[in-house]
Amino acid sequence: MSDAYVVGDPDGLSPLLVALRDAIARELHAQVALRGERIELADLPEVSYQVTIQVERALRARRPRRQSPVERLFDEDRGPID
Repeated sequence: MSDAYVVGDPDGLSPLLVALRDAIARELHAQVALRGERIELADLPEVSYQVTIQVERALRARRPRRQSPVERLFDEDRGPID
């Protein structure tokens, strides 16, 4: 990995892709450390599953909170703020 990632230059990646890259890198780092610096072929399904979980968490963290139908009704009643 180049030093550009360490100093915060995302090489033109969108904020979402930066978050996904970071989540994947953190999980792969954790999996390699957990498995003694080596990922065996037989471990790939579990490693892939754990990476998928981290990607899902990163996406969920970036997703705007859903409003309940009641909250939406109140928001529709409000006009634009001048």
